[in-house]
Amino acid sequence: MNIPLSKDTDSAPLRYHDKCDKYDYLIAAGCGVISGLVDAFLVGSPGQSVLGSWTDAQVDKCVMNFAKMNGWSDNGKSASAIGFLENKFRVNYDQRHGGDVGGLFDMSTKNHHMKSLAHSPSPIGLFFSVLNQFTGTATFVANGQLVTISAEYELVGGNFIAKLFCGIANWFGHLMSDVAGSSGAAGRGSGIVMPFYELFNFCKFGNFNPGGARMDLAQLATRAFEQGYDMRFGLTMAIPVVLCDLSIRLIWGLRHYFGYHKPINECIPNDQHDDLRVMLLVGNGALCLVDGIDAVARSGGNPLAIFMRLNLVAWFRFVMLAVKELCIRLGLSLGIQKNIEAFKRINAALQVYLAELEKIDIEAFHRETEEYNKMMSLLDGAKDENDLNDKLYTLLDRMGIKMSWQSTHDSFDSFMRDKSAVLRFE
Repeated sequence: MNIPLSKDTDSAPLRYHDKCDKYDYLIAAGCGVISGLVDAFLVGSPGQSVLGSWTDAQVDKCVMNFAKMNGWSDNGKSASAIGFLENKFRVNYDQRHGGDVGGLFDMSTKNHHMKSLAHSPSPIGLFFSVLNQFTGTATFVANGQLVTISAEYELVGGNFIAKLFCGIANWFGHLMSDVAGSSGAAGRGSGIVMPFYELFNFCKFGNFNPGGARMDLAQLATRAFEQGYDMRFGLTMAIPVVLCDLSIRLIWGLRHYFGYHKPINECIPNDQHDDLRVMLLVGNGALCLVDGIDAVARSGGNPLAIFMRLNLVAWFRFVMLAVKELCIRLGLSLGIQKNIEAFKRINAALQVYLAELEKIDIEAFHRETEEYNKMMSLLDGAKDENDLNDKLYTLLDRMGIKMSWQSTHDSFDSFMRDKSAVLRFE
């Protein structure tokens, strides 16, 4: 991808023309502010979210549909489906409280899904789930440190591949049984963490004082999870982020098609367009700004309330867009991008070549090849020079080729003896 750098690129690599005009910035900021207002008034915090009840209901439906796929036929409430999945996808790392781990560390039914690394819907959770099932252990994070206990277990399967498949299936099935809370929970119940949220367990720093209780960031994040800041609420927080992204991409595509009269293939909103990337960055930045102002304004100075009103999905998206744009402007990703573009050009050339090959008449090619082989066999059988000449004449006659001297003479020798003879090409 060719990025149009400014003339002073060498001295200032971060400054280059991103092709955005004032309307692009206004559109991006407007989409971000509208999405931020949706976040502030419709997402809010767990327990006070207008959209939260809707996403909770969708998760319940998803759990029940998954249970039906695995043989559940009760067709009752989600608690029945959860209980069915809990029995079907049993694991050895589902300790519920401190008593189940021999009192090694404090844990309750409200936070054991966060402290158990295998309960995370992320590559980290998948790794520790399979590891715990293979080794008969359970891994937790307590006081910022990994704690592994013995938990006897035997995976089903006659070989390593079968056991690995069984372990992955158990991990996913058990997550589905926990994502909407437990079967015996009163009310909403404790779900599972958002992807990588479990890493807050290692953040043993900071000094917060929500409600007179001093705690670090790890304890603050755990308290937020206990009060409903889980995967279901993460889906709720993703709604304004998706709204911001899609609205910017839609308006960008429509403006380029109808406003700039670009061909439709150049109006597909992807990351190769510099102006679109900047618009997404501006839009998500505006969303995070509104979200941050709302969190501080409505929290009353309570750190826990600020944390629970912050849209971590939006902030994570904004940071990823900023890091990606920074890498592009510094040229850190140009090598990979150039390779991708080169492969695209090679693929286009191969497509053209393939189209030309498809035009070839294979049957005619085989016939011509067969005739050529017969001709070569005939010439190979020549005994001497005269025989070779005779065979050549025979082949020329068979091919319908008339010699330039045959129109006036019977043989080449008589043609050569005639001083007035000329070659005639027809």
